[in-house]
Amino acid sequence: MALEEVDPPWGGSVRSGPAPRHRWSIGRSTDTSGAVPSSPRGPWHDDAVAEGRRRGAAPRVSAGILLWRRREGRLEVLLAHPGGPFFARKDAGVWSVPKGEVEPGKDPIAVARREFAEETGHELPEGPMLDLGEVRQRGGKLVRAWAVQGDLDPASARSNTFELEWPPRSGRIQTFPEVDRVEWFELDEARERINPAQAAFLDRLADSLPPAA
Repeated sequence: MALEEVDPPWGGSVRSGPAPRHRWSIGRSTDTSGAVPSSPRGPWHDDAVAEGRRRGAAPRVSAGILLWRRREGRLEVLLAHPGGPFFARKDAGVWSVPKGEVEPGKDPIAVARREFAEETGHELPEGPMLDLGEVRQRGGKLVRAWAVQGDLDPASARSNTFELEWPPRSGRIQTFPEVDRVEWFELDEARERINPAQAAFLDRLADSLPPAA
């Protein structure tokens, strides 16, 4: 979720500053058990593509991972808060699944795995990947996501970074994390925090999982 790739809640994309210089550290993944139903393609894919064709433009596409777990029978999801000065004081509506832009010819699943590792510092846990389909954000970007069951200690998360001239026109280059924190949320609270378009991922996940034992 590099600075160029974040869609702010007022629409459009943030593109200020020079190209980011990335660096990251990869932590140890957490083993989990259990399985979820999987499908090669969500039923929402064709609708999103058709909408893009109606608008007559090739949209940018990002791919990401919605990590989920159950705690005392309650479903929780891991969301990421974008780093940098533009989002430092913003909360509701700006959280996201960890994601990154898919360049032409790249495998979306491979991109989703890579971005999860870069933005959390943890490799994606092994297990079934539940296709949650695609959504279109306000700025026009398509976001595709997969849900994976797993666990992660937010305190151990470490993100890659980008560089930005800040304050603007100051000549001072500062380094910021692409994701400044990740947190677990139950679904009701997650719907308040997540980018409004991505809330559909939460509903699709809840509808696809079997009832808690």
